[in-house]
Amino acid sequence: MLLNRENITNAAVMIQPSLISYSFNSLPQPALLDVASISADRILLLDSYFSIVIFHGMTIAQWRNMGYQNQPEHQAFAQLLQAPQDDAQMITRERFPVPRLVVCDQHGSQARFLLAKLNPSATYNNANEMAAGSDVIFTDDVSLQVFFEHLQRLAVQS
Repeated sequence: MLLNRENITNAAVMIQPSLISYSFNSLPQPALLDVASISADRILLLDSYFSIVIFHGMTIAQWRNMGYQNQPEHQAFAQLLQAPQDDAQMITRERFPVPRLVVCDQHGSQARFLLAKLNPSATYNNANEMAAGSDVIFTDDVSLQVFFEHLQRLAVQS
């Protein structure tokens, strides 16, 4: 019922959530719904229509806990922390029902809300291939790339 009532943008977010990456190196930009998008120096904003997750990488969370955002020489860090909060507030003002807001840190218990939506390209089977600071999803599911490769092999065989 909600899918039929919403505009195209919100209906698309219901089907495929959007992930926005915030970092010091660039403006906010869309990121792949993949575990490879997780980085220690990045903030991720996941919008899945019914919930919004603000995910702080390990380094960002440590700096926040040390209070760097309150120091005048770290004004850029304070702005980096505030940007996803502002975007999440803008989304919640426009949406009914109001989405649930989850703010979490990498390796925290609430991080499961983000990890459940991501493609498991880095699992415990191939953890040795992943980059430093990223995360591993403990699942037996195959990644989207492996699924497509298998689908192509089946299509070529017949």
